[in-house]
Amino acid sequence: MAQEMADWSGLLYDLLVLIARRLNLIEDYLNFSTVCKSWHSVPTKNNFNNDLFRAPWLMLAEEDGNSIRKFFSLYNGMILNKRIPKASRKRCMESMGWLIMVGEDEGEISILHPFSGVQIELPHQNTTVDYNSHQTGWLMSFIRKAVLSASPSHTSDYLLMVIEGGMRFLSFWRPGDVRWTRVTWEGINRRCFTDLIYFNGQIYAIDYPGNLLVCDVADVVGSKPTKGHIVAQVPLDPEDGLEELYIVESLGSLFVIVRNGVQFRSLRDDSDRIPLTLLPEEVEDDGIEEELTYGTTIFHVFQVDLAAGKMTETRELGDAAFFLGANASISVQASQFPGIKPNHIYFTDDFFESYLSYEEGGGLDMGVFNLANGSIQPHYNGVSLSRFCPPTWVTPTLY
Repeated sequence: MAQEMADWSGLLYDLLVLIARRLNLIEDYLNFSTVCKSWHSVPTKNNFNNDLFRAPWLMLAEEDGNSIRKFFSLYNGMILNKRIPKASRKRCMESMGWLIMVGEDEGEISILHPFSGVQIELPHQNTTVDYNSHQTGWLMSFIRKAVLSASPSHTSDYLLMVIEGGMRFLSFWRPGDVRWTRVTWEGINRRCFTDLIYFNGQIYAIDYPGNLLVCDVADVVGSKPTKGHIVAQVPLDPEDGLEELYIVESLGSLFVIVRNGVQFRSLRDDSDRIPLTLLPEEVEDDGIEEELTYGTTIFHVFQVDLAAGKMTETRELGDAAFFLGANASISVQASQFPGIKPNHIYFTDDFFESYLSYEEGGGLDMGVFNLANGSIQPHYNGVSLSRFCPPTWVTPTLY
């Protein structure tokens, strides 16, 4: 006699809640509701520990004609499929599990929680100060980086801070604002910013000469210049090449990371290179397009001593692992997440000045950098390319 199959749909609701509350992986929780109709109503905000800190997932590029985005988990190798039509053909930056999206045609801006579907409309980029003088030719490139001070899931008292206007300015938006507020620096010449962070109630930003600047948000009132100042400087000669810089907070300390190799250079060894098509406007008359490439070669990490006003290079992050790219820079404690390596930097392709020169877009310049020995290995073995939104890190949260 064949063994009778268990009727999982008949489990009592209270028992299902107890099971759901023991799940810690978001992918398990999202799949829980798909088992059968009676399980669908169990996964709610109150039945899941959404406050556990989680390692980022790699959100892969959008596939043509498909609003389903794939999320790759480094710690178990699983891929989660999630339909996110609101992010289609949008440039997506990430902070605290939210996607900051810029539209292709109109340059409209909004933030979207990819798993709950909650969307918050933001003032258009043309509400920034003197927009007509500083707008960029590609509307998606007007905002270079976007970082939240706190998650909109938890509070309405937060800032969204952006680098805008061809990387020349910092602006922020608070809930209820109808336009962006520009940060103006007192006694500091115009500079080119590459990353920023909200830390201890202040905005810290790094520019291309390697200066770390700070200003207090409370000082920003109308058009009054902010009393910002330079905190410290990267102890490298800018002429030696500071191609991309990041700021990350880890266990109460700030770190500045210098990334080189992201700009075009002559191709020496193309045996492992996936062919890309250089756009016609980028091709030089002598036909050297097949000799050009880009790709990260090295990272330098500097720990910031705010009291002493200096940075010190280090090759030892202890248990920390950094996640860098078109996202708010993230640090995690590797021992909490199987599959994450300590003292490593996980990075994605986010230097659009290079990847926009190719018809296929960006996504090849990804990997994991061993800070101890300088080696680079892949963290995702597939190919995922896009001109709009190459793969980027997303911290998974349900709400």
